[in-house]
Amino acid sequence: MNKNSKIYIAGHSGLVGNAIVKNLESKGYTNLIYKTHKELDLLDQAAVENFFETEKPEYVILAAAKVGGIVANNTYRADFIYENLQIQNNVIHQSYKHKVKKLLFLGSTCIYPKNAPQPLSEDSLLTSPLEYTNEPYAIAKIAGIKMCESYNLQYGTNFISVMPTNLYGPNDNFDLETSHVLPALLRKMHEAKLNNKPQVEIWGSGKPRREFLYSEDMADACIFILENRDFEDICHSELDSESKTTSSHSQLDWESNKEIKNTHINIGTGVDISIKDLAFTIKSIVGYKGELYFNTDKPDGTMLKSTDPSKLHELGWKHKVELVDGIKMTYDWYIRD
Repeated sequence: MNKNSKIYIAGHSGLVGNAIVKNLESKGYTNLIYKTHKELDLLDQAAVENFFETEKPEYVILAAAKVGGIVANNTYRADFIYENLQIQNNVIHQSYKHKVKKLLFLGSTCIYPKNAPQPLSEDSLLTSPLEYTNEPYAIAKIAGIKMCESYNLQYGTNFISVMPTNLYGPNDNFDLETSHVLPALLRKMHEAKLNNKPQVEIWGSGKPRREFLYSEDMADACIFILENRDFEDICHSELDSESKTTSSHSQLDWESNKEIKNTHINIGTGVDISIKDLAFTIKSIVGYKGELYFNTDKPDGTMLKSTDPSKLHELGWKHKVELVDGIKMTYDWYIRD
C-alpha cells in the first residue's frame, strides 16, 4: 500500500473500525472511504455490488460484523449467523469481482473449539466442537476464513484473515444486554458508584480466564499485517521448500499435494486474567466501594481462553498497552463521552 491507496473500511464506526481508521490516519493514509449503515447496508447484495462498482477500492478492511457478549450470542443466534454470513459473502465476493489488491478479514478467537489446547494456536481450528453459546457467530467467522482461503487458492486473490482476542477500548459497546464482559463491568460499576448501590452482580463464578487486547493495539497489528504480509507468504510457510518456486496460489496448492489451511493469524497479548481479578481491577479503577456478587447460577462459558500470538510475534509485532493502562484509558473515554 502507498499513502494514496484507496482503502475501504467496512464497519468504520465500531470499536474495531474506528481504531483502524485512527491508525491509518496517524500513519499518513489519506484516501480512506467508509459508509454509515444508512448509506450502505452490507446485508444488501445489490447495494454492495453497486458500491464496489462506483468506488473501486484498492484495499478492503472487513471489520463490519454483528458482535456481542455471551447473552447476545445465545439469545440472537439466528441474527448472528445470518447477518455475519451475509456481510462476509457480499464484501468478500465483490472484492474478488472488482479485483481488490488485498483484503483483511477480521474474525475472533471464539472460532476455536471449546476444549482446544491452551493457548489457542491457529492449528486448533476445526479440531473439536465449539462453545455452544457463541456457536452461530463462530461458525460464521470460520466460514469467512475458509472463504478467504478458498478464493485465494482458486482465484489467486490476496485475502488475509486475522483473529483478534477479546477487545476493549474507546467506542466500545457498553449496552448491558449486548456488550462484552469488560465494558459491561465498567458500566455496571460506574453506575453503581454514582447511585451508591451496595452490590454489583457478575455472571458466573469469576473463575474463567480471558485475554484482553486494547483496540488501538489491535488496529496497529492489522495495519502492520496489511503492510507486511501477503497470502503468498503464508502459503510458502505452509509448503515444503521444493514447492516454493511456483507462482500462483492454486498451483502452490495442487503441485505441492499438501493442504493449505489455518492461514489466519492470531492477534493477542498471550496474557490472560480471571474474570474475578478483572472485576476487582475495574472496581479499583472506577473507585466503586460496594461488594461484588458472583452469581454461580449464570453460565461461565469457556473456562480458559488465551491465544498463542507467536506467529504474529515472529513477524515482528507485539502489543504495547498493558491491561491496567488500557482499562484506565477506556474508563476515561467512557465518562468523558
